Amino acid sequence: MKLEIGGKLCQSCGKLLIGRSDKLFCDVYCKSSYHYRRSLTEAPRFYNQVDNQLKLNRRILKSYNKAGKATIRASILKEQGFNPKFFTHYWKNQKGSVYLFVYEYGFLKKKEQDIEKYVLIQWQNYMN
Repeated sequence: MKLEIGGKLCQSCGKLLIGRSDKLFCDVYCKSSYHYRRSLTEAPRFYNQVDNQLKLNRRILKSYNKAGKATIRASILKEQGFNPKFFTHYWKNQKGSVYLFVYEYGFLKKKEQDIEKYVLIQWQNYMN
C-alpha cells in the first residue's frame, strides 16, 4: 500500500512506516500479530496435528498410569481423545508382546472377556 507522498504503511496496523524501503511492519509486535492472525485463517499443518495428538496421548496415558503399570478399558481412553495410531516408538518384550510408546508412557492392547483394554507401563532403563 503506497501513499501519495511515497511512504508505505504497516501491513498490520496501517501506520506510516519510517526507515528502510523494504520495511513491512512498524515493530515486532505488529509483525507477530500479523502472522498470528494469518495463521488462524490457514488450515492446520500436518506436523501440528500429529504433535498435538502425541501430546494429548501422553497426557492421557500419564493421568491413568500413576504407579508405573495399570490396566484400563480402551473405551475410557478413547472418550478422552486417545488415538492409538499416534505413538513415538515401540518395545518388544521377551514374550513377544509389542508395547507402543508415547515418549515414556507405553500401552499394549489386549482383550479380556470380550472387553478391549490397554495395559499401561512406563519406560524403564532395561528397555534400552
